[in-house]
Amino acid sequence: MSELPAQPASPPTTPTDPYAARERHHHNEGHGRRLTAAFEALEAFPVLAEARSRVLRLFEGGDPSTADVTGAIEGDVALAIAVLRLANRVDGPRRGRVETVATGIEVLSPATVLELARRARTYDFFERTAVWQGVPERFRLHGIATQRAADRIAAEIGYEARDRLMVTSLLHDVGKLVLVHAYPGYPRQIHGDARTPEDRLQRERRELGVDHALVGGVLARRWGLPPAIADVIESHHDALCSGETAIVRLADMLAHYLSGGSITPAEMLNVARPINLKASALRAVMYDLPLPSTTARPRQVDPNPMSSREVDVLRQLAKGMVYKQIASELGLSTSTVRTHLHNVYGKLGAMDRAQAVLIASERGWI
Repeated sequence: MSELPAQPASPPTTPTDPYAARERHHHNEGHGRRLTAAFEALEAFPVLAEARSRVLRLFEGGDPSTADVTGAIEGDVALAIAVLRLANRVDGPRRGRVETVATGIEVLSPATVLELARRARTYDFFERTAVWQGVPERFRLHGIATQRAADRIAAEIGYEARDRLMVTSLLHDVGKLVLVHAYPGYPRQIHGDARTPEDRLQRERRELGVDHALVGGVLARRWGLPPAIADVIESHHDALCSGETAIVRLADMLAHYLSGGSITPAEMLNVARPINLKASALRAVMYDLPLPSTTARPRQVDPNPMSSREVDVLRQLAKGMVYKQIASELGLSTSTVRTHLHNVYGKLGAMDRAQAVLIASERGWI
């Protein structure tokens, strides 16, 4: 990429200086034009050629499972964006509320997803173009690393919205794609010698007046993605973030750690605290991530018939707890636990606890 020319320092002015006001206006106007042009350029962000080929192969043998199609779409940034954008524009009760790829496929139909893949612009690592160079592949690598780290964290803390987390973690840095287009020297010249993610964010704010998280949130809303996705993208570097945003922020740190980047240990512990991830558990996550996944799970593509409390009870049962232990853990009476499990057996068509746990595990409900 070409270098971004250094901006000369502005001369000191007074608040009433009309020439200074005009200069600031043109400066801000220039930023606005750059970002608007970059937003438009991302309409053509390409699907990786291999990702498109894998989706097409799934349909060659007939009707693939929704779980398989979901996994293939979640592995590519452009495909995930295309499915979510289109699904959120479909009229009906889910318009503007589709937060997961699995739901997007359900709203659109597998046939529509296949047509999206067929028509997609593609990028091949071995046939680089002047427009994209190596950006799509590099962006995907960090997105997938963050996605994997987020899912491992979610497994550790029992976070339930893991399908939405697959989207927010994959797209968390989408604002960087905007800045790459808006400022040809980004990220190298803007970040300079900044080492940690936090230091690089501060450089962006100082040099550009915006940062990639803020720009990413604007882009997600421009695309019509739900607030639950846009808010995480926009806030994933906030010092006081919690919930899913904190999971994504910590996963982003872990992805940098895995690639040899500089991470502040104290900052990682600070981010882990709001999601109740203790240092011992974080050590286990960091140790596991370079290894083959031990948290692979069936994707939840069928509606879960159980209530959240019934899921809680069944999850404790799956750990080998007896009724009395479950009651103590969840603050319930033993009779209430027994009632919840009786309802679970009926909803799942299970004969006993072992079969209930097996059915729920196979369908990704616990």
